[in-house]
Amino acid sequence: MKQQSILKQHAFFFELMFKVLDIFIVFSSSWLAYIFYETIASEGIQQSYSAYMQAILIALISAVFVFQSMGLYKPWRGSFLLSELKVVFLSWGILFLLLALLAVVTKTSEFYSRGWFVSWWGCGLGLSMAMRILLRYGLSQMRKYGFNQRQIVIVGCDDFAVDVIKRLQDDKSGGFNVHGLFSDNFNKKVPGVKLLGKAMDISSYVKKHRIDQVWITMTLRDEEKVKKVINILRHTTVDIRYIPDIFGFNLLNHSFSEVVGLPVIDLTTSPMVGTSRVIKNIEDKVLSSLIILMILPLLLLIAVGVKLSSPGPILFRQKRIGWNNEEITILKFRSMPVDIEKNSGPVWAAQNEQRATKFGQFLRKTSLDELPQFINVLKGEMSIVGPRPERPHFVEKFKDEIPGYMKKHMVKAGITGWAQVNGWRGNTDIKKRLEYDLYYIENWSLWLDVKIIILTLLRGFVHKNAY
Repeated sequence: MKQQSILKQHAFFFELMFKVLDIFIVFSSSWLAYIFYETIASEGIQQSYSAYMQAILIALISAVFVFQSMGLYKPWRGSFLLSELKVVFLSWGILFLLLALLAVVTKTSEFYSRGWFVSWWGCGLGLSMAMRILLRYGLSQMRKYGFNQRQIVIVGCDDFAVDVIKRLQDDKSGGFNVHGLFSDNFNKKVPGVKLLGKAMDISSYVKKHRIDQVWITMTLRDEEKVKKVINILRHTTVDIRYIPDIFGFNLLNHSFSEVVGLPVIDLTTSPMVGTSRVIKNIEDKVLSSLIILMILPLLLLIAVGVKLSSPGPILFRQKRIGWNNEEITILKFRSMPVDIEKNSGPVWAAQNEQRATKFGQFLRKTSLDELPQFINVLKGEMSIVGPRPERPHFVEKFKDEIPGYMKKHMVKAGITGWAQVNGWRGNTDIKKRLEYDLYYIENWSLWLDVKIIILTLLRGFVHKNAY
């Protein structure tokens, strides 16, 4: 092997280096925060830095255990930088809460400056993230020049194996040197993909070329082939990775987990579980309460307008399908005469809607008829952001016509959504709208919700497809 990486040979020492750097950051950030806060605070910090040493020592010990338990020192090769930074943020967040709780329990919080404590946390978090960004950049540059490489061969038999090879070759910063492909029945000539032989030849090649990892890229049906490859490699010490071809499935928020010690591939799951569900609920309750208070005068004005426009109730109640396929009753300002669909049955709203009252047409074009749904959000039946709910009649129709349509019900329905702010609302392509809804579910985050709310305020109320 021409380039056996020093970093690879001394992985333990580099993990230790990361731990030492983190401890140094915890310590140095406390000192920097002390200097910073003493400088900007009008009264300064009353105690000397040495008086804070007891708290610092506890923080150092706690950091070692918290960072290790959060998986901060696991190999991050090939993973997204954002994923690593997320773990850094969570680790420092847990450390902050742990120390704050400890100070309250021991009744020592009054001895330490709260400003210093927050400054220390912010400084430490920033330095820790900056360190990992710089190290990532340094490692990526080294790998581009051939250092710190993992020597890899692929075992597969179809286009998925080629796709894996292409991805590894394109990611120069990952440090994966792909020698080629072993396959029993792959006969295509693909540029950049070297066919090394059949599966039975892999053991000798691995030993001769000092391969680090063998990646098995086969479908979930190829159990016997996978076992065969593992058996061939039984006398080697190479790392074996199985990359199942699950991308032929219609996946949604897929992930890998462990249940009772068994590896589990989650092909389709809702993102609204655990912490995410709590954050989403807090977001909905807080924002809907504030919004209702702010728009209360507008709600009263619209209520008067609806009452004067035609006889009947102010609010219109309509059955829709929401989270977990459960039926919910959404509230809207009534925009049509009472019992307008008594003879026609459910009808899809169309452009130049003739059934709505004059005031109702105005409400629909400006989306103001949807405002009472903040009450649905406050009741926990809907979210501010999410896929728009559909009527039971149309759900029954679409679920058989459009593959994956029911997956939009894996989260709460919303007043606005990713599809709506991108123009897919009203009488538009249902498949395209579903594509945007599933993208939202797959990529949900608090920041995406904020982005959608801002886009709704900027361009979501009045739209050519709102009628």
